[in-house]
Amino acid sequence: MNFLRIVITAGIVSLLLSCKEQIPRPVVRIIPLPSEVIDQEGILAILPSTKIEISAETDQLRRIAAVLTSHTTKYYGIDNMVVVSGNGVEGTLLLKLDENLKLGKEDYHLVITSEKAVIEATSPNGLFYGVQTLIQLMPPFPKQLAQIILPAVEIKDAPRFSWRGLQLDVSRHFMPKPFIMKYIDYMAMHKFNTLHLHLADDQGWRIEIKKYPLLTEVGAVRKKTIIGHLNNPAGIDTIASGGFYSQNDIREIVSYASDRFITIIPGIEMPGHALAALASYPELGCTGVPYEVATRWGIFSDVYCPGKDGTFTFLKDVLSEMAQLFPGRYIHIGGAECSETRWEKCPACQQRIKKDSLNSTHDLYKYFVRRISNTLDSLGKERVGWDDSAQDTLLMKGIVMAWHGEEGGMAAAELKLQTVMSPAKYCNFDQYQADPKGEPLAVGGLLTLEQVYNYDPIPKDLSRQASKYIIGAQANLWTQYMKSPEYVEYMTYPRAAALAEVVWSQKASRNYPWFKKRMVELLKRYDAEGIRYCKAAFKQQTD
Repeated sequence: MNFLRIVITAGIVSLLLSCKEQIPRPVVRIIPLPSEVIDQEGILAILPSTKIEISAETDQLRRIAAVLTSHTTKYYGIDNMVVVSGNGVEGTLLLKLDENLKLGKEDYHLVITSEKAVIEATSPNGLFYGVQTLIQLMPPFPKQLAQIILPAVEIKDAPRFSWRGLQLDVSRHFMPKPFIMKYIDYMAMHKFNTLHLHLADDQGWRIEIKKYPLLTEVGAVRKKTIIGHLNNPAGIDTIASGGFYSQNDIREIVSYASDRFITIIPGIEMPGHALAALASYPELGCTGVPYEVATRWGIFSDVYCPGKDGTFTFLKDVLSEMAQLFPGRYIHIGGAECSETRWEKCPACQQRIKKDSLNSTHDLYKYFVRRISNTLDSLGKERVGWDDSAQDTLLMKGIVMAWHGEEGGMAAAELKLQTVMSPAKYCNFDQYQADPKGEPLAVGGLLTLEQVYNYDPIPKDLSRQASKYIIGAQANLWTQYMKSPEYVEYMTYPRAAALAEVVWSQKASRNYPWFKKRMVELLKRYDAEGIRYCKAAFKQQTD
């Protein structure tokens, strides 16, 4: 019986392969749009017997091949063998590293013919992105298949920007580790390469620091939470809200992201937005009185006290442990929305101003940022900060992240500072994406899919020379009103797909109607993955 089944299956496959011209050719609809797509005649069938070749025996190449084989196994029931060979013989799929190719670190070259498929790159990063494109060429619906039909095509691809980021605020509402892993997978699908994890704010401290256990014992738990919108609250939820990542959790998350060529940038706000830390260690504030982890959203007057040396000792200790956990080059220190009212009446702060010949509390703010930047230098790290912290002309290192608007980013770029554009108007995904009457609660405003897609990180009035310092863009998921992973997914997608094309694809190639056409195919993949997403932009759309 088994022998008969094998014979019949082999016969069906043989018949299909002999009549390739009768098999519908898949449509090439990739997001983000590649630099160059050249359609070819024919199709390629990926069979269970198809071998995945890697050009060298390395852990990275094995892991990249595993991304491909796990996808075909999970969604189509086709489990391909991985072998080491650089030949790319007929009937194989070759992942080839070649340092002699004239390609950038994240570039790739994909060629599919009726005989074989080859992805070439100079680095594993490029190969990984080539595999992500190959996956998008496969059928969008998960089902058991005898073969996977791919279109014959040649794709030459390279990203426009080196920083392609999403931020996730886990301070306001903690997100469990399994969801962080899923979030990373979704980022990889869209060729994002930077995840900014916002780990500490007024409403919660989310990372274990061995030297200061009260940060998670006290600072990670919010006793109650405002219900409804800040401007129109409906009461208080008295159920405690908390959670944090152990250092082992962080190592696991970092490793998982690294396997998908995503760098995690950890962020803790300072000197403002510090109530969770002050509730844990009151001596770090100007008054020293008991503080409470914030139960509502907004800006608070209690911040770190820069007049006390103990504040900088504490922050150096925290940053030292973080530097060991996150191998990336950067740590985000925030710097936004810092109230200076406590500093005006604080004896220690006033003494600091006098001692260091500062002119005002605003100079004290600059002093704080400069001192933290020096601490990061000593730890072998560089500073990322919101554009609030970029006003000090003595700080000529690190990355400026412009959130107020384009002006701050333009000013930083003109000073030859590396700049990530993240203006709230176009990049804060906590805004409504359709008519609020039919949408879940959001911070306010309106940021549609089309508005995100039409945003360009390089302002039209910026000089050509300064434009070279714009290294990318980042969307921000502030989670004041996002209580669950499903809520976060809904607010992220499909707007993240639009931003992915903004930061990856060439500006001249962008076309919103064509993007929406291609999104129809990607939405099928969202459905297959179980991603919750907003459908407002597609209600009237037909393929």
